[in-house]
Amino acid sequence: MDHSTTTYEKIGGDAAVALLCDRFYEFMASVPQFSELRSMHPEDLKGSRDKLYMFLSGWFGGPDLFVEKFGHPRLRGRHMPFAIGVKERDQWVACMVLAMESVGIEESIRAKLLENFFNTADFMRNKEG
Repeated sequence: MDHSTTTYEKIGGDAAVALLCDRFYEFMASVPQFSELRSMHPEDLKGSRDKLYMFLSGWFGGPDLFVEKFGHPRLRGRHMPFAIGVKERDQWVACMVLAMESVGIEESIRAKLLENFFNTADFMRNKEG
């Protein structure tokens, strides 16, 4: 296996990242267990979806669209206005798991991404519980 291949390429490039983000926000908006997570977002999810898409594009090793448009992600700082605890972290991760499964990301890649997503989401926590 060619280890120089990026996650972006392995999962299918731009179209796969776009679909993953679409599914993520579809699940967030429609699954009752994600209601707290959904309530932290604006009514219109397009801006949030587009930012996640741009961020994940670069994070997966593709075009660094977020940095080109907004500069360094500063994820923790950008998420500080939102009260993020264990429940919100777990809802975000669970929503992303559903999205990854629904777009057919290979299990071995999904497992590694899950670890990275969990660690990043856990780093966003800024309240107890």
